[in-house]
Amino acid sequence: MDLKDQLKNLFPEHLEEDINDREEGSNIWIQDEPILCKYEKRKGKPITVLEGYTGATEDFKILAKDIKTTLSVGGSFKDDRIIIQGDYRDKIMEILKNKGFSVKRVGG
Repeated sequence: MDLKDQLKNLFPEHLEEDINDREEGSNIWIQDEPILCKYEKRKGKPITVLEGYTGATEDFKILAKDIKTTLSVGGSFKDDRIIIQGDYRDKIMEILKNKGFSVKRVGG
């Protein structure tokens, strides 16, 4: 008797879920505290910085890739922050709200 059979005996009403069938965005951990969306200028260029995510780093990287792909912009993930090139605060906040996150705009 392997581990799956033992688990079926312990929890007969549990349905098996295939992880590969889920959407990529649906397995991101949603937090209670808002993600902070800031606007900064570095070397004269505008950037948008997202910080305050308390979930797994891999989930935050997936979120960064999704935002960059949706907006067709460049950016990076450093020091638990997502840095997006350009001032896209309104669009990013709308994307995050559609995914179920609470977002707080910081600064101007």
